[in-house]
Amino acid sequence: QVQVVESGGGLVQAGGSLRLSCAASGTIFRFNVMAWYRQATGMQRELVATITSGSATTYADSVKGRFTISRDNAQNTVYLQMTSLKPEDTAVYYCRFGRYSLTHYDYWGQGTQVTVSS
Repeated sequence: QVQVVESGGGLVQAGGSLRLSCAASGTIFRFNVMAWYRQATGMQRELVATITSGSATTYADSVKGRFTISRDNAQNTVYLQMTSLKPEDTAVYYCRFGRYSLTHYDYWGQGTQVTVSS
């Protein structure tokens, strides 16, 4: 019964910034892990960033120093602040919430398109 809704995608030029958000509703359970994935056309889905309930974070090497993941536990929301965007960042971005681990009682967002033009 949990619903996860993403927003914030769009078209930006290289070097620009974009902020994605993903909110879960239908539950009062606190998610231990929240994450962002992305999938470019013809490519496999890759893990971009994760954040735990204790605010520990991980990032893919390709986005370190440019992307920042954060969360608002009161609103069950995860954010991805993207800066210095590159054309290779173009992809559909998906959020994922895990109640215990990333794959234990997990829920996915519907995806939001991010396109970076050169």
